[in-house]
Order: sequence, then C-alpha cells, then structure tokens
Amino acid sequence: MPNFCAAPNCTRKSTQSDLAFFRFPRDPERCRIWVENCRRADLEAKTSDQLNKHYRLCAKHFDPAMVCKTSPYRTVLKDTAIPTIFDLTSHLKNPHSRHRKRIKELTEEDIRKIKERRLASSIEQLHSKKDVETTEGLDVAEEEIQLSPEEKEFRDYMRCLFEIVVMLGKQKIQLETIVPEGVERNPSNVQALLEYRINAGDEALRKRFEATAVNVEYLSKAQQSQLLDICEGAVREEILIEVRESRFFSLVTGDLVEFTAERHLPLFLRFVDQSNALREEFLDFLPLEGAESSLVERLEAQVTDKWGLSMEDCRGQAHVATGTFATKMKAVAVGLMEKYPMAIHTPCSTCALNIHLANSLPFSSVQVVMATLKKIHVFFKESPTLQGELENAISIQHQGNGEKAVELKEACTSNWTEQHNVFEMTVDLYESLIQCMDSIRDNKNGVFTDAVIGNAYSIAKILVDFEFIVTLVILKNALCFTRAFGKNLQGEALDVFFAANSLTAVLHSLNEVFDNIEVYHEFWFEEAVNMAASMEIPVKVPRLFLRKHRAADAGEILPETYFKEYVTVPVIRGIIDEVDDIFSQSNLKALKCLSLVPAIMGQMKFNTSEESHADVYRNDLPNPDTLPAELHCWRIKWKHRGKEVRLPSTIHETLQLSDVKFFPNVNCFLKVLTTLPVLTLEDSSSAETSRKRLQMYLNGTPVKQRSKSLAVLFINSHVKHDLDVMVEKYCRLYPEECPEPEIRTVVI
Repeated sequence: MPNFCAAPNCTRKSTQSDLAFFRFPRDPERCRIWVENCRRADLEAKTSDQLNKHYRLCAKHFDPAMVCKTSPYRTVLKDTAIPTIFDLTSHLKNPHSRHRKRIKELTEEDIRKIKERRLASSIEQLHSKKDVETTEGLDVAEEEIQLSPEEKEFRDYMRCLFEIVVMLGKQKIQLETIVPEGVERNPSNVQALLEYRINAGDEALRKRFEATAVNVEYLSKAQQSQLLDICEGAVREEILIEVRESRFFSLVTGDLVEFTAERHLPLFLRFVDQSNALREEFLDFLPLEGAESSLVERLEAQVTDKWGLSMEDCRGQAHVATGTFATKMKAVAVGLMEKYPMAIHTPCSTCALNIHLANSLPFSSVQVVMATLKKIHVFFKESPTLQGELENAISIQHQGNGEKAVELKEACTSNWTEQHNVFEMTVDLYESLIQCMDSIRDNKNGVFTDAVIGNAYSIAKILVDFEFIVTLVILKNALCFTRAFGKNLQGEALDVFFAANSLTAVLHSLNEVFDNIEVYHEFWFEEAVNMAASMEIPVKVPRLFLRKHRAADAGEILPETYFKEYVTVPVIRGIIDEVDDIFSQSNLKALKCLSLVPAIMGQMKFNTSEESHADVYRNDLPNPDTLPAELHCWRIKWKHRGKEVRLPSTIHETLQLSDVKFFPNVNCFLKVLTTLPVLTLEDSSSAETSRKRLQMYLNGTPVKQRSKSLAVLFINSHVKHDLDVMVEKYCRLYPEECPEPEIRTVVI
C-alpha cells in the first residue's frame, strides 16, 4: 500500500519514485512543530501517536542536510530534523479546485507565536554556534580517520567476505568442503571462491592475500563462524524491524529439527507488514532442553531480550508437534498464556485440524499410526516408480470399480497424508498399500534397491498388525465429526466465521458419542475386524499387554473389551478435551469478529454484533470509545454501496482498501485478528515460503552437516541484506582485527 505525503499541495506517493517518506515523530513537541509547519488544521486535533501511525512527509520538505542515506537500502532523518520546505500558494491559481489537505489560515496571534519561537530558536542556535564550530573540526578529523586508506581497504575486504558468505548461505552451500574420511581434502568452498575472485581481478582481496602462501587457508573456522553469526543477525534484524513497526504478532513453532547431538525448535513470527500483507517469517532455532517451565522462560527471553519485542504484543501462539513432544508444547502454551492471556493458543493453519488432534493424543497406538503415515509419505516421494507401483496396486484392487480407482489415484498424486480426510483415505487404500509393499518386496524386475525393499518391509509389518488397523478405524470414525469443521477453518473468511459458530454442534456430537460409547465402539470394532479378515490378519490383543497381563495374574480380556478401554474411550475423551482447549471463549470471540469483513456482513444481511465480541481486543484499539459509532458507519458504508461495488471477501482484501484508514478501530481490529495462527495465510504465493525452504534445507542437508546460521540465511534468502551494516557491526565487535587508524592533529 503506497504512502502519501501529508503536505499541502504535494501529490507525491511512495510508488512513484525512490523518494523517502518519513513518519511524524512520536515526541509531542516535535510533532506539534511538524504539524504547525505543514499548516494542516485538520491534523492539530490528532495525537502524536495517531500522526506517527497514519501520516508521512516526503523528503522534499526537508533541508537536504537533514536527510542521511546510511546505506543503499536505508534513508533516515537527523534527530532534530524539522520540515521547512512547503508550497502554500499554488492552490490559489485554481481557487475552484477541491483540496483534501486544507491549508490553515494563520491569525495574527499565530504569526506572533511563530515569530517568538523562531527568535528563541535563533538565539539558542547562536549560543551553540561556537560549540558546533569547535567540534566540527574534530568531526572532520574523525571522518578522515574512518576513511583512512588502510581502513577503507579493510572494509572493502570485509565487504567481499560478507558477500561470499551470504551467497553461500542463500544457495545452501556449506562453507567447509565435506569429504569422506581418508580422502584428500580439497580447499574449502570459501577458499575456492576467494581464490576465484582474486584471479578474476578483485583488488581488495588481491592486496590482502598477495603475500600469503597459496596452500594456506585464508579464513580460519573461527573467522568463518564470526562472519556467519553477523550475517545471520543482520538478516534477522531486517525482519524484526518490520515486526516492531507492525507491533502485534503471533508466535508459531514447528516440529523438532535435529542438529548434531541436539534438537531444536524452529521459531516463526506471523505479522502484518506496512503494506498490510500478512507474513509468516522464520527467525531462529531454540534448543529443546529442560522442563516445560524452563522452555517457557527461554522462549520468553528469546522474544524479549534477544529480539527486542514485547510479549504483551503477542496475540496468538501455535505449536506443530507430535506425541510426547505435543504434550510438552501444550504445557508451554499454557505457561505462556498464564503470563500473557492475550497470547491465545490456537491450531496452526498449516496443519489439518484432524492431524493436529491425532498428533496431540499421547497414546502409543495413535502415535504409531501417525508415524507410519509419515513414513508412507516419505517413501512414495522418493521415486515416481514407487508411486507407479501404488497406482498399479489400486488398479488391481479396484478392477470392478473404475471410478473408485481413478479417484484414489488422483488423491495419491497429492499430499494425501496431510489432508483433512487422511484417515478415510488410508482405510480406502489399506489393501492397496499392503499389496504394493508385497510387490516391492518381491522385486521381480530387480528395479528396487535393498534400502527401498527394507523400508517396504518395515511399513508392511506395521500395516498387518491388528492394533494398527483398529486404531486407524477408530481415528477415522471419531474424527469424522471434526473433519468438516477443520476444513472450514482453513477455508475463506466466511467459512471460518461459520465454523466458529458451529463449534457447539461439533462438541455436542462428540459428547453424544462418548455417552453412547458401547454402541459406537461395537460398530467400529466390527469394521476393523472385517478389514483384518480381508487380509487374513488375526484379531488379537497386543503382545506387550498380554505379557504384562499375565504378570499381573488377572483374568482373560477379550480384544473388543481391550480396545474399547485402551483406545476408543481415551481417543474420544482426548479429542473432546483438545477441542475444548484450543477453542476457548476468547478464541471463538476473536473468530466471530470476522464479521467485520464486508462479504460476511452482507451474508448476514448486515445484522452483525461485533460490539459483543470486541472486548477481547478493546485495549489494542486506537480509539475504543468511538468503536460503536465507527462500527455503525462501517456497516452503513457497505450496506448502501453502489451496485457495481463488490464486497471484499477476505481480511487481506479489506485491508488493501484505500479508505479503511478512515476507520482506525476496524483497521486495527482486522490487523490484530489476521495474525492469529489459525487463519490461513491470504493472497500470497510466497506465504509458506519460509516453511517450504526450511523443509528443503532439512531434506537436502545431512544432520551432521547442518548449521543453524546457514539455515537462517537460506530460509530467508528473500530478505534484503545490507553488506555495509554487516561490515560496521564486525568492526564494532572485533576492533582488534581492524587496522589502527591514523591520528591527525586538527588546528582550530
């Protein structure tokens, strides 16, 4: 969304040129002077915070000496900068034209006050002039020291190093060359690139290394580590600058990542940037160690101490986890909410709700099913040949039902193990999967490797276990009540709004199942027995339970009774508890505020009641007292729109409207609401870029070769970087490596 200049008779906007635009200052006194110089009477009633948030002045209204270009990407104002260059007369040539930015007519009293203030300012400048002239020579001397030939050469050299490190990181190339043990080691990738650039004529590098032996490493591992740390920090800081500007954010964690000898938690932040686009960016890895309380403290310290954000501005949290790890992260979410109630715990939009619910169940039989589905997903992604084997098995299994075969084949070409109906699909594919694994193990044509055959054997061994079958069937039937609800949560804003209003019905259905568990379990168990019979799999109680059972010297237990007590009842109870937990009243109130989206208002015949839910974010609004009147105007605006005006159907589309800024409470409300992790990332082909690049890095890099810093650079390769900032930080952190500046005497 472009920035428009607030100065009278100025029509510049940020999309028309590279001209810098500056916010009004937060300091009330400086902000008052800016407004007074603008001569905008309509701005005088606004607070400095409102002006800072919604209004800009372009660089043309400042003395050029007040504007500093600190780098190719960053232009800033001096702390004392005041706008003084304005066109206050050109509108007089066309007195009948309409002007949005009215120029204030000054009274004699206004002119007198301005003259008095300018006179006082002139006297103050006169008193400080001698001090300025005295220090000016020292400033010049300091500048000469900074730009001495030795230091300039050193900075050019460091710039080359950072350019190489950033390039390697963004291309997912290790700095060190990895070779098998016993093989002669070639020069590292960094060394090879340095030599290449020297041979290509890079003067900064040639001067640095011309007297160095060619068989000596130019950069030690310690120096490479220093460069990587600075590159990583600089890229992260570019993202954090945008997060701080947006203020509100949500914290999202991913599944565990293995590094050498330790496991880490990937950390993402979701926020709305200055162009009103919703983004989810990867920031860092957090070591997973210690108890839940310790993890809460370290997570909080990471956000506040290391990133410079406030957890008071965190509006949501979501944790993608499985099994016992999911239980741990649930405790972490509860711990954070106890400290920061506004950081509500929600499911993550990148994970289907049914998969999230199954992953959250801490039962071994359920986790075996989920782990096996992951193995199947990875197995068939390895090769098109394996996918072809599965399709052949489907054709054989469904010879008499061509439509069903086509449907299953189409489903298998997508990531079916990550979809809302994954358990239904697995039941439908069950016999085809076993037949496919048997065919791969036979390997009649000799096309499969021993590793592939071994994986097929391990998957088949799990599939033919009756405990797997009955658990799969119970998950399919129990989660069918949340399937449509979860699918709507990942749909359009209208779908999410209706999902929030249907939760009561979902919970009612689950509780009805629990109250009649005997009847439901009988049908589900019969379905599992029939599946097992089709593949000649014996119906039995798990061996591990029988061993413990005999040790306890208790009576014999039937399979139907065992699976009811140890699978069906815990699964249903666990699903109900998890749905209750992640869809609290605060969560539902927030989702029901999606009725602010015009298309939903239209669907509800403009008979919505956001005021009853608005208290959840009331303290975040710029003008909460005017919210009822503003909401009324917002409804009237869309209710009485022209016939040719289409109602925006998403939050993103609504925030892109040019006049939404005239509804500051609604604007703020939508920005906070869209950061909730449960809502799907809208209108962005690169919305899930960070997650996809993280997975690319993990899939393509062996555990022993993984580097957290290189991962951050690769995942955030789309983030701009400033080499000069990196060089400056290196010189501050490691001054002993910088050349000694010349000391010159300045005569004043």
